[in-house]
Amino acid sequence: MWTTLLILVIITFFIFTRLFIIVEMREEVIQERLGKYKKTLKPGFHFMIPFVDRAAYHQEMREQVLDVPSQTCITKDNIEVSVDGLVYIKVMDSYKASYGISNYQAASVNLAQTTMRSEVGKLTLDDTFSERDRMNENIVREIDKAADPWGVKVLRYEIRNISPSKLIIDTMEKQMEAEREKRAEITNSEGHRQARINESEGEQQSQVLISEAQRQRRINEAKGRAQEIELVATATAKGLRRVAEAISKPGGETAVKTKLVEQYIDEFGKILKKSTVSVLPTETANLKTFFEGVGKISHHTTGRSESTASNDRGGN
Repeated sequence: MWTTLLILVIITFFIFTRLFIIVEMREEVIQERLGKYKKTLKPGFHFMIPFVDRAAYHQEMREQVLDVPSQTCITKDNIEVSVDGLVYIKVMDSYKASYGISNYQAASVNLAQTTMRSEVGKLTLDDTFSERDRMNENIVREIDKAADPWGVKVLRYEIRNISPSKLIIDTMEKQMEAEREKRAEITNSEGHRQARINESEGEQQSQVLISEAQRQRRINEAKGRAQEIELVATATAKGLRRVAEAISKPGGETAVKTKLVEQYIDEFGKILKKSTVSVLPTETANLKTFFEGVGKISHHTTGRSESTASNDRGGN
């Protein structure tokens, strides 16, 4: 009796599980009836005929991330590098993904590897590091074109690592070190060159400033001399005018002549005192007394003439 009850429970559970199916939100189910495609079951609760209908394929409808294993690629300059990456795909048509290919995930990974080898072979080693974005775009475009009959959309591809061999890494490090030394030498030479340029420009500016200062000094000295000459000339002119005015007055001419005689006699007396050879008799020095007497007589005569003239004017 218990055996019969157990068999009935098992049969009931089997029929119930075959009769009903619950499709989750993240997937779609391909229903087959008698081995043929019936329909695509969307998320929800569905009835099925036991032993007639079956859920043939469960397709994940969310975005999937597939790891692309590392592989050896040859660059355009014949250098071996190991490249791996990630490919992001999404099932857009569950019918094509079920019947268009047996395993779209493995196919996507293999196609990504093939396309990646082809893209790396088009570039040199240096370009593989700088052209990652372009390589990713090309790989996505090629995989997506091939995956369209599978009902799969390739969203993006990311190169994760590009690893050259150890020998190549050592060579690249030496090359980078040499490049750094080269840039350092260029920078130092540019610094020295700029320093020399700055020094020459400073020297040039210094010479210009010195010459400008000397020029300004000469101009100032010339202006000072010109002003000095002008002042001396002005003073001399004033003196000469005053002398001329004094001479033009009555008795001025006689005073000038007397002054000239005095200067002549003084200078002549000095010469006779200093000289050891007498050319003229020493009595000539007494001419001063003679001319002084003449000057007095002339002055007396001039005074009498002036008084007589004034008396005549008064009588008239």
